[in-house]
Amino acid sequence: MAPRTEQELQAYGVMDPAMVDALARHPVRDPQPSDPYYGDESHASFRAHRAATLREKHHLRYVPGPIPDQVSEEDCTIPVRDGAQIPIRVYRPVAKPADGRCPLVVMYHEGGWSMGDLTDEETNCRLFSRDLGAVCVNVGYRLAPEYPFPTWIEDSWDALKWAAENAASLGADPTRGFVIGGGSAGGNIAAVLAHIARDEKLNPPLTGQYLCVPAIMCFKPPPLISPSYRAEYLSHPDVTTATDPVLKIQCGADFAAHMAGNLKVSWLDPRFVPFLYGALENGHRGLPPAYFQVCGLDPLRDEGLIYERVLREEAGVKTRLDLYKGFGHYFWTNYPLLDKSREFVEDTIKGVQWLLEQKPVASS
Repeated sequence: MAPRTEQELQAYGVMDPAMVDALARHPVRDPQPSDPYYGDESHASFRAHRAATLREKHHLRYVPGPIPDQVSEEDCTIPVRDGAQIPIRVYRPVAKPADGRCPLVVMYHEGGWSMGDLTDEETNCRLFSRDLGAVCVNVGYRLAPEYPFPTWIEDSWDALKWAAENAASLGADPTRGFVIGGGSAGGNIAAVLAHIARDEKLNPPLTGQYLCVPAIMCFKPPPLISPSYRAEYLSHPDVTTATDPVLKIQCGADFAAHMAGNLKVSWLDPRFVPFLYGALENGHRGLPPAYFQVCGLDPLRDEGLIYERVLREEAGVKTRLDLYKGFGHYFWTNYPLLDKSREFVEDTIKGVQWLLEQKPVASS
C-alpha cells in the first residue's frame, strides 16, 4: 500500500455534516454551576465530570443495560502481584455456541489511564457475549495518579494471566479464540500486552487484538519514527492546530508534560509507548492479528494508521481497519444516536468476529 498523501489525511479531518449538526444541537457538556465539583480543578473533579457526562447517555447506548435473558454478568475481584485485589466483571452467553466452546475476550477500558471504570466496556462485552458467544472478562485496572505507571499495565497483565489460567472455570475455551482489546488507553494496554504475551509465551496464546482508537505513540512522535512515517503524522500538533470536538484538547507539549506528571511515566518505555517495541529484538513480529478502528478527527488518528501499516507491511501481521472520516474520538459513546455511531458498534462486532476466525500465531 502506498503511503497516504497529505491531501488524503487532511480529508479525513474534515468534519462530517452529521457530526457538525450533533455538536450544534448538543455541545459536549462542560462542568455546570449545579455540579458538586464545579470550579474544582483537581483530577478527581475531571474524573467525576467525565463519569457523569457518560452516565447521562447510558440509556441511549446500542445496548442500554443488562440483558440477563441473553448474557449473565458476575462481579468479582482477583489478586494482583502486590497483594491488592482489582475488580473484574465476567460476561457469559446464556445460549452457548453450538459446539459448546466459548472463545475468551479480555477487555480494558478507556480514560487516559487515569479515569474510567467497568461501565466503559460493558456494551462491547455484552455484545461479544450475546452475538459472538464469547466469555468476556472486563478488567478494572488501578488508575493514576493514585497508582502511577507501571501499575495499570502490571494489573492488566496479571488479569490477562489470571483469565488464561482460569479459562475453563470461567466456561471459556481459548483455543476457540483468545482476544484482548480496548479503546484509547485500553487500546494502548492491549497493544502493549500483545507484545508481553508474545515475549512471555502466554499459554494459551492470544489469537487477536482489538485496537479501538488506540494510543500507540501517546500524542508524541517517538525518536525512532522514520521520516516516511513522520510525514504521515499530520494529526500531531506539530503539524495541525485542529482540536478534536470530543476530547476538546490540543495534544501538544503542555498536554504531554501534564500527562507525564499525572501518570509518572516515560515516553521512552515501550510498556507505555508500544510503537517502541519496534526497536527491540523481536520488534512487532509474531503478534496476533489486529483489528483497528480509527477516527478522522482524532489526534490519535495517524499513530493508529501508521501502526496498522507497520504491523501489516513490516511485521507480517494480519490486520483489518475501519476508518471513520470526519468523526471524533469516542463519538459513538458521546453521540450514541448518530447513524454512524450505530454503524461503529456493528463494525466492532464484525471486526472482533474476524479476529475470532483467525488461527493462533505459531510460536517462534
